[in-house]
Amino acid sequence: MPSVDVAGEFETIRRLLAPLAHPEWGRNLLDDVAVVPSRAGYDLVLTKDSIVEGVHFLPEDPMDTVAQKLLRVNLSDLAAKGAEPFGYLLGCFWSTRCGWPEREAFAAGLKHDQTEFDVALLGGDTVATSGPASFSLTMLGWTPRGRTVGRDGARPGDVVLVTGAIGDGFLGLQAVRGMLSLEPGRIRALVDHYRTPMPRVAFAEQIRDLATAAIDVSDGLVADLGHLAVASGVALEIDLGTLPVSAAGLAWLDGRVDPEDARVQLATGGDDYEIAFTARAGEEDNLRRAAERQHLRLTTIGRVVAGTGVTVRSGGRVVAVGQPGWTHG
Repeated sequence: MPSVDVAGEFETIRRLLAPLAHPEWGRNLLDDVAVVPSRAGYDLVLTKDSIVEGVHFLPEDPMDTVAQKLLRVNLSDLAAKGAEPFGYLLGCFWSTRCGWPEREAFAAGLKHDQTEFDVALLGGDTVATSGPASFSLTMLGWTPRGRTVGRDGARPGDVVLVTGAIGDGFLGLQAVRGMLSLEPGRIRALVDHYRTPMPRVAFAEQIRDLATAAIDVSDGLVADLGHLAVASGVALEIDLGTLPVSAAGLAWLDGRVDPEDARVQLATGGDDYEIAFTARAGEEDNLRRAAERQHLRLTTIGRVVAGTGVTVRSGGRVVAVGQPGWTHG
């Protein structure tokens, strides 16, 4: 049933979105454009992600967390480039269920994360749709000129590392759907990760200074490392035994009949929003110390070799991986 008290486009902008606008560059959302001054010595880095109800979030997901996830998946892309975020453009496609309370909750989620990650709204557009609710966000950030980290810098001899834990996005979707039998605390942790993943913005400087290539883990670790391998013209070998898994993930693994296959599921499930990257072997200690200062888990999971593609090993054996991750239509 549609919510009541639905305001029009301009009322939504005036009451909910204008307070989120950058005080100078966003022009109070009273114009059709934002005007951002150039920053001497820096490159402007842009990324864009969209999320659709029923595909990237569930109809029952709270709207504040929908907004936070939208913001955070874009922040994750910038972090993997070593970029410092500063603002974003927003597109809202409100479905018939998005009444005023839902729009208020959405704006509240944005407000929370704008404070958390020091970003501001620059402009955008809102429309109504008879289809599912959908949202699109373009995030802007800065890197020192010529220092943006690409996917194409990995070389044989480099090591492969990943931040945080892998698989909680895959398990979180199952948790939201009521498909897991774990203790309530574990379920809550997985649901929170699925709905509000933590982009590794604080680690962007280390990525910029020490990574040779990097990508954020959205489609699945194996799939995303495959993109990096193609761009760099190298092969990557990763070890399932070193896959970093959360406490909730370990609890889930304990109940699996085939732990190796279960780890493959974690490595291909996606929605983790960690950073997978390569670095010179001699930089491992520097990276680990930097991660420890941020209380961030950092794990070496493999190496870069000559060749093509991603090889997954377990106990020295090559493990067959059917679908390496999520594929977009």
